[in-house]
Amino acid sequence: MEWQYWLKVSIIIVSVYLVSFVIRKLMGLFIKRKSFKVNVDPTNFSFLKNSITFIIYTAGLIAVFYITPSLKTVSKALFAGAGVLAAIIGFASQKAFSNIISGIFILLFRPFRVTDIIEIGNINKGVVEEITLRHTIIRNYENRRIIIPNSIISEETIVNSNIIEEKVKKFVEFNISYESDIDLAKQIIYEEAVKHPLVYDNRSEDEKKEGKPIVIIRVIRLGEYSVTIRAYIWAKNNDDAFVLNCDMNESVKKRFDREGVEIPYPHRTIIQK
Repeated sequence: MEWQYWLKVSIIIVSVYLVSFVIRKLMGLFIKRKSFKVNVDPTNFSFLKNSITFIIYTAGLIAVFYITPSLKTVSKALFAGAGVLAAIIGFASQKAFSNIISGIFILLFRPFRVTDIIEIGNINKGVVEEITLRHTIIRNYENRRIIIPNSIISEETIVNSNIIEEKVKKFVEFNISYESDIDLAKQIIYEEAVKHPLVYDNRSEDEKKEGKPIVIIRVIRLGEYSVTIRAYIWAKNNDDAFVLNCDMNESVKKRFDREGVEIPYPHRTIIQK
């Protein structure tokens, strides 16, 4: 009957409007909250809401065609055409959609945020300046901007220096010859470390009472021609750790020279027959 047909059409129109309205509102609130946390302009995601609205209204239109006897054939053609079109578009823009999906995952799971210091794949290291749906911009320590597609980031290992806490335990290593005094070398390394202004005291109160040293020095390797000594030094953040490492290399080398601790060259024994 005609009134039943119009009732179905009305239900479809109202349902499409309500579903679209609710989803847009929920997405708007969610995106606004997440965008604020990662300092991303929420308008970057407006196309997602518009795309979902378009899909919902298109589905509603096809449903109206399907319940209309004279347009049933047209609706089937639309379904078939939509499938073919979706396949073509999906194939042509596979990389673009991969970047977008990866960008959404970064927004949701937050492996890093704007201002975090990260290292991607042991190659690109710097401060995160901007996160978009397509790419992430990193400012490296040469003040250059590295633009990395999000799909590449999602496949790489990310080292984040700020995700939980900023303090860093820096490993500073020195090689000395077998003829050098190990105890003297360890004492020099310790003295140069504890007097550096960027050293961070990470000891608990109990460890301080027990007399645990602020810097731990250990012999970690007996190499082919040298003994490797490592200092475990805490710094407040990644930048302080880098400066601390550079300064330690210089000051310890000067002390070694003055006090007779040798940093060896490779030794080779050649037998000529």
